[in-house]
Amino acid sequence: MHFDDRLATVLRHRAASARAAKTQFRQLLDLLGERPQAGDPALKAAAYLRLIALAEMIPTPERAAIVGENGWRFRNPELVRWFGEAHPSIAGAALYRAQLTGEEWAELIPRLPIRARGFLRHRRDLPDGAVRVLDRLGVSDRALPQPIAAPPVQPAEDLPAATVDFDEVEPLVLPQSQEEAAPPSDVEPEPPVAEPEQATPTQAEPSARPEPVAAPSAPRAAAEPSGRSDGIRALVERIETFRKARSPQPRDGDAPTLPLAGLEDTQPRRQLDAFSFGTNSEGRIDWAEPEIAPMVVGLDLSQRREGDAASDDFAAAFANRQPVHELAIALRGADAIEGDWIVDAAPRFTRGDGRFYGYVGRFRRAVAPVDDRAQRSADRLRQLLHELRTPVNAMQGYAEVIQQQVFGPTPHEYRALAASIAGDSARILAGFDELDRLARLETGALDLESGESDFAAIARAQIGQLQTVLGPRVARFDARLTDMPARLALAQNEAEMLGWRVLATLAGATGAGENVALSLDLDGDQVALRAQLPSKLVHADNIFASEVRAGGGTLSSGIFGAGFSLRLARAEARAAGGELARAGDSLALTLPLLTVSDALPSPADAPDRAAG
Repeated sequence: MHFDDRLATVLRHRAASARAAKTQFRQLLDLLGERPQAGDPALKAAAYLRLIALAEMIPTPERAAIVGENGWRFRNPELVRWFGEAHPSIAGAALYRAQLTGEEWAELIPRLPIRARGFLRHRRDLPDGAVRVLDRLGVSDRALPQPIAAPPVQPAEDLPAATVDFDEVEPLVLPQSQEEAAPPSDVEPEPPVAEPEQATPTQAEPSARPEPVAAPSAPRAAAEPSGRSDGIRALVERIETFRKARSPQPRDGDAPTLPLAGLEDTQPRRQLDAFSFGTNSEGRIDWAEPEIAPMVVGLDLSQRREGDAASDDFAAAFANRQPVHELAIALRGADAIEGDWIVDAAPRFTRGDGRFYGYVGRFRRAVAPVDDRAQRSADRLRQLLHELRTPVNAMQGYAEVIQQQVFGPTPHEYRALAASIAGDSARILAGFDELDRLARLETGALDLESGESDFAAIARAQIGQLQTVLGPRVARFDARLTDMPARLALAQNEAEMLGWRVLATLAGATGAGENVALSLDLDGDQVALRAQLPSKLVHADNIFASEVRAGGGTLSSGIFGAGFSLRLARAEARAAGGELARAGDSLALTLPLLTVSDALPSPADAPDRAAG
């Protein structure tokens, strides 16, 4: 089973220079440019926030050049829409590079800004569905269309035998009298139009003057001055053709309609499914995605509403400055946000003095419970483990009965075999417990026990124990540990289990005569344990799927190997709010430190104190 944590790995690194910012900008584009997949919505929201922060470090022309590069995938409609609202040069490069399906284009184009839709008309590889939507929205090229060619004019019967091409020669003869210029009796004469003075051309014979022929696009008045040049007439016809092409003709008996009148029938407004938000220190939303901001900015999430238990839970978490995970909450307001939502949010604190300045998170629309594949797999695994525990427990019990001679004397040889069977049964049961723990952690069915522990003291004690085991192999940990306490919001046994799982796995994979560099530092609001990977693990493509096992002795990485142990440690770290990931040839474990607000008692739960 493969877990894609590339986005989390990229977001853990900070871009300290312009070159690093461009590199991280390309990495985020490559990861977000893939087709939408299941993942952590808060992680994706953090990725878009990081793109906004990187945009302040990279000039607009350089960002447009990066977006227009061909070395990354661009098949995510959400990213296309996000770039469509950016600078015109960036929006044009993004819309030229986007590769979406016809259904995705049809859903996305009406939601793009009008300026961004015009860029799509320069593409000749759009699906037919996208072209039809652009036609309905009235988005077309800026160039005027060519006029419809007029049918050839037949010469009059009284003309001489010589052939006259009236398409190339425009009659410029002015009328000789009022009778010649008079329009038919059923047509009212048009008011005279002032024309610029022109040189009087050579007049032709009245008998050779052709009859006026109406243009196919619009009838010309009989009294139209014939002194206009061909260029002006062609330009007028092109403008008229362009205007008629842009304005749909109303059907007989129907009132004129707007260009977008029928769009709502074919493209219904899609209900908003998710949006990111941020609050101020008072709990009011002060930032949201542009399309949803006018509907939610100003909502007070910290206010308790009568009869709404979810608002009480969020208000309690806000008062305690605690993270909120999958909390159901109801929003009231515009139709786009009306209904039940699920919110994931985390408090924000300043790095200098730890001052609280609001929450940041993401709302997603609450849906009916679905039969999740991962949950089904975890349930089947737990049921299988329950069925397997019964015979293993029976074997262990009978082996202990024989080994302890409960029913009478037993030869020492049989007692030794029984003791070996009991030990193997215990190891199998321990492996079952680890499988069950991993399945429950990865599906969110298990939370680590909260409390308070000093991870620096735990790591210092465990490394000292492991040094005595590595000594006979002429191997050791070159540890550099901080002298400051690293307090975590975890129970002592949970922190010890997590630290031992990582350190013992690394020690079990360490070869003879090998020294492993290890450091423990405080990095802002978290503690970071970084260890060099032993030679047995450094060449593995995926250390979380490695089957490296300890070479014997008192250390063991479990019955499933080092990869499974590290994967279980990663699930425990994520449940604690941290992360365990590979960084080059090193393994990095980061855990959030215990804050002052976590250590203080909850104001909502604290007993009332008498004033005095």
